[in-house]
Amino acid sequence: MRRRRTLTLRGTGALVAALGCMIAANLAGSRILLYIGLLLALLTLFCVVAVRVPRRSGTVTRRISTDLLTVSEASRVTVRFTLRALRVPHGLWHDVLPDAVSGDSGGEYPPENGQLSYLITGVRRGIWPLGPLMLRTVDPFGLAQREQSFGDTRSITVVPEIFTLAPLAVRVGAAGGTAHTSSSRLGQGSDNLSPRGYIPGDSMRRIHWRATAHRGQLMVRQEEEESSPDAVVVIDRSSRHWDLPGADADPAFEAAVSLCASSAVHLASEGYSVDVMDSAGGLLGTLRGHEDDRDGLLVALATVGPRGDSRDLATLIGGTPPGPLVYITGRLDEEDAALLRPSGAAAPMLFSTELLPGAADAARQHGWTVSPLGADVAEAWEDAVSARIGVGDVPG
Repeated sequence: MRRRRTLTLRGTGALVAALGCMIAANLAGSRILLYIGLLLALLTLFCVVAVRVPRRSGTVTRRISTDLLTVSEASRVTVRFTLRALRVPHGLWHDVLPDAVSGDSGGEYPPENGQLSYLITGVRRGIWPLGPLMLRTVDPFGLAQREQSFGDTRSITVVPEIFTLAPLAVRVGAAGGTAHTSSSRLGQGSDNLSPRGYIPGDSMRRIHWRATAHRGQLMVRQEEEESSPDAVVVIDRSSRHWDLPGADADPAFEAAVSLCASSAVHLASEGYSVDVMDSAGGLLGTLRGHEDDRDGLLVALATVGPRGDSRDLATLIGGTPPGPLVYITGRLDEEDAALLRPSGAAAPMLFSTELLPGAADAARQHGWTVSPLGADVAEAWEDAVSARIGVGDVPG
């Protein structure tokens, strides 16, 4: 626990006045001025002792209403602060906030409702420390103050903002039209349950009694494998396509990360099995219809930044081309666009925050639907979907 004790501005003024009275008393031979100077000095000393002597310790616990804080999302932080002291002082408290979140994290102590709480809003992606809790008390005369920190910090994860995107025109797969590429995953509805013979070790709760009665032997429910089309989302993190990271976040890269998260979540909601990776081949997350998958992806995207080089896109995708392929990049010139091949994907969509001359035409020659990416992520996606309808997709 760190302690800092200092005089207030009024206390400093009192000491200066005390010193001035003593000097004037010595020059003028006035006892009144001497008494006034001594009184001010002793009063200031008394106030310093009053805020310094009491021994205080406390425990701090924080609870945040959301596990992951999204950029521009508000969340409530509830702080439970137990102070052990000779007496409960009156003062001001505030929780130290990083620049990545905003909020009014302070108030009077002790609070009227018995607990400390405040609202925060996500400003910048990342994992940031929240705290420590600071308590500032001042003596009744306002001459001396004491500021103490209590408890440890707690990490808070700010994840990219998720936007609602327009639906794709049709459900597409590697062959175009209806999806044929698939990944095996267990179904979650009652319609995909089929009975099979009982195997020792199967849970009795899975016994299919109707099938057992019909066949005359124990049968258990088995989840059938559903065929769901694959989708791939790639975010280009290569350093040469982005400005060098600085103290402030790059709006272009933040838009790219937000589109990466939004498109992955959107495609998963449309029934696709989604793999999200960076341009170097690092797997950032997979979405298979589970809430934990979504949170894991958002946590991974909370800390990504431009770095390294890109690998060939065909190498990233592998042997089986996906249905929708979303490639998100930064500064793209004609030469790089000419080398960017969608490798048989049925619905390749390319988003660039800065399309240099000739880049869009070079990419379209390989079948890409090209859309510039600005601050409005949803608009860029809608433009790409509309462009796909224009080249042959028919709304379903």
